[in-house]
Amino acid sequence: MDDKRQPPPPETRRITDVGTLKAFGHPLRLKLYGTLRVAGVATASQLATQVDEAVSLVSYHLRKLAEHGLIEEAEAQSGDARERWWRAAQESLSFRHEDFKDSPEGAAAHTATIRRLVAYHQEQYETYLDQQEAWGEQWRRAADQSDFLARLNPAELTRLNADIHALIKTYEEQGKAAEAAGDTEGRENVAVHLASFPFRI
Repeated sequence: MDDKRQPPPPETRRITDVGTLKAFGHPLRLKLYGTLRVAGVATASQLATQVDEAVSLVSYHLRKLAEHGLIEEAEAQSGDARERWWRAAQESLSFRHEDFKDSPEGAAAHTATIRRLVAYHQEQYETYLDQQEAWGEQWRRAADQSDFLARLNPAELTRLNADIHALIKTYEEQGKAAEAAGDTEGRENVAVHLASFPFRI
């Protein structure tokens, strides 16, 4: 359920301090943050059901995320005053190697967080593979797993990534506008994972 009574969160936050990066990079917190982004707003009880963990443990990790401004309290969606509702404090997060490279602790935290994100994305994709028969033929045809090989320099790779991000953002905005206009038929959450990096053989 989208929270219409609060202004939308900022579009992107760039994490530049090690403490916040470590707080975000915990495996369960990554999963909670990702689940909360999809849900829009949720309680600890709802999230605990989604991630199959105890409510007390989920509440603890939500508080840790909130301490670093990664999530925030949302307007209550029910009449139960005992329930705390949460939402992501921004639409997306970014963290760059250059912000952490000068500190061994920071560089290690950056690498560890990226590895955990890759594992989380792999888990999402494997869940789809396990369930793909249930999605039906149209979704199976629409889903894609591809890889490409290009000979680029750093400036070209930067432009390629920017172009891909802009294209995906266009589709995100189109989907939001269509849903706001009542066109909800057949729409589902779609994960698009992108990794682009140099390598040598």
